[in-house]
Amino acid sequence: MNEDDTRGERERARAETGGAAPQGTPPDGKRRRSDGPGGGLLMGRPFGVPVYVAPSWFLVAALITWVFGGQLDRVLPDLGGARYLVSLFFAVAFYASVLVHELAHTIAALRFKLPVRRIQLQFFGGVSEIEKETETPGREFILAFVGPLLSLVLAGVFYLGMQAVEPGTVPGVLLAGLMISNLIVAAFNLLPGLPLDGGRMLRAVVWKITGKPMSGTIAAAWVGRALAVAVLIGLPLLTHTGALGNPAQDIGGMETVTDALLAAILAAIIWTGAGNSLRVARLREHLPELAARTLTRRAVPVESSTPLSEALRRANEAGARALVVVDGQGTPTGLVREAAIVGVPEHRRPWVAVSGLAQELTDGMKIPAALAGEPLLDRLRATPATEYLVIEETGEIYGVLSTADVERAFVAAMARPHAT
Repeated sequence: MNEDDTRGERERARAETGGAAPQGTPPDGKRRRSDGPGGGLLMGRPFGVPVYVAPSWFLVAALITWVFGGQLDRVLPDLGGARYLVSLFFAVAFYASVLVHELAHTIAALRFKLPVRRIQLQFFGGVSEIEKETETPGREFILAFVGPLLSLVLAGVFYLGMQAVEPGTVPGVLLAGLMISNLIVAAFNLLPGLPLDGGRMLRAVVWKITGKPMSGTIAAAWVGRALAVAVLIGLPLLTHTGALGNPAQDIGGMETVTDALLAAILAAIIWTGAGNSLRVARLREHLPELAARTLTRRAVPVESSTPLSEALRRANEAGARALVVVDGQGTPTGLVREAAIVGVPEHRRPWVAVSGLAQELTDGMKIPAALAGEPLLDRLRATPATEYLVIEETGEIYGVLSTADVERAFVAAMARPHAT
């Protein structure tokens, strides 16, 4: 692993553990998915889950309005400028269909007691941000399949609606467009590669066969990367040859450039999503290696009035690397921060009491020694700090856990090859 890779792993470790975050850091300790700035425009909270519209959606809505408006000009030339109002309605209705698709995932996740952070409608479609993995491959398959299934159901509903209106009218054209778009959404999402729903279904199948979720992720991610290459090369080729319904001789240079750009964007999204799926799976595979008991530093108890030099002498004699401030009854009240110790010049240490360097101990800073993996990280995120008191079930002091040690252990674990 080169220096850049190591730095990248360290930053991911800090994002997952909460790092030496200040007290104002959000409870989850993560920046990648925030309900604050960057989440977009809040549209509502169906089933208690916030739905955001990303700024990029407005760009896509404008693009759909322009493209569909041009098609309406050929099909319904009498509409005139009103065709753009109709096409804007189509863009909104299409993304409403996408929202239904994502709500299907959300409802299934909530049914399986999996927390859903939010739903976001963005540049290409939407995403339901489910915070935990499913426990079984069967549930993984169901959770992935319900989205495309609802898109197919919507396509059927719009098809039935077409039978009730006159062809060649505004309602008929809108219903036909929504039917086709939902069929495309369902078909695209059923492609067997991550990060698409079909990739999650493939992951579930391989997981079921091998008994290893990581094997399923690897297989589905690499199929996803193959799909990205196929989209990059195949989509412009199909369009240019007229295989998608356009006569080859009618395709000009501008259309070819547009098709190539669209293919490149889609391919980049799929490739990046597949890579992210691999990284997240690798992270989760190594989480059990992070155990409070094995990462905790041995600590010595000292009273608040003890000079820093005397406290450090006792720690050196005991082979300890941390100081816990206790009261007259031996009850821990604070932790001496390592950074604060380093900041005191050696000649002043006999005159500085440990109480002046200690951070007040709160209930959230007390960590059971048995915690490991994701439950351990959840506790660290809940109360961001630089050090935590690790205690036994009996309430006895086991030692002090430093977030710096957790980060180093995380980076070391991520650097090791994964087991397939």
